[in-house]
Amino acid sequence: MMMNSNPKNEATPSQPDNEDHANETLAQRSARLEAEATALMQAGDPLAPEPMQPESLHTAPAAETLKLQAELEATKDQMIRALAEAENTRRRAQKEREDIAKFAISGFAKDMLDVADNLRRALEAVPSDLLESDPRLKNLIEGIEVTERTLLQNFEKHGIRAIEPMGEIFNPNFHEVMFEAPAPGKPAGTIIQVMATGYTMHERLLRPARVGVVRDDGQGGGAPPSAGGHIDTQA
Repeated sequence: MMMNSNPKNEATPSQPDNEDHANETLAQRSARLEAEATALMQAGDPLAPEPMQPESLHTAPAAETLKLQAELEATKDQMIRALAEAENTRRRAQKEREDIAKFAISGFAKDMLDVADNLRRALEAVPSDLLESDPRLKNLIEGIEVTERTLLQNFEKHGIRAIEPMGEIFNPNFHEVMFEAPAPGKPAGTIIQVMATGYTMHERLLRPARVGVVRDDGQGGGAPPSAGGHIDTQA
């Protein structure tokens, strides 16, 4: 009689209880997996995970941290310097644009100064007694005066102002000496005659005033530069 090759009472390998695993909590599952990994390592299984070193669970060593902090500070300093340089460049460019806008007509303005000079010479050339005797000449002079005033008003609109230094002490930044003469009772260097009006444009010298000054004959006050001294006109 043949015997059953798989009797019901023969022990069979136990199967994992998937249902129990499904009901595990996260902590229970973590503990189970850790126990299984430990068992594999103890059995010498080549597929077992290597244990984590304590250093990998923490930040970099102190020396490496200090090095990174130093590099960060250096990078921050470079960034601040670059921003400052960019700001300075922006301000310089803005200043240059403003100067170009202000002084773009400086060449034209210098040429117009000759027109102002000629109008003033025409007014000063006419004797006052002729103005009273000839109404037509008087009307002509009045027309020239109006033209001069209009020209000077337009100069003002564009930042051009006259230098009227009569009676002031010579200033080489705004005046040019044309002659020296004695003048008792006045300090050396005092301006006693203005031969040509000077002008500035937005506080920058456009043309120096050409003047005559008191010569220093030992009364003190300092001698001015020699006649025709060089004046640097910047506008």
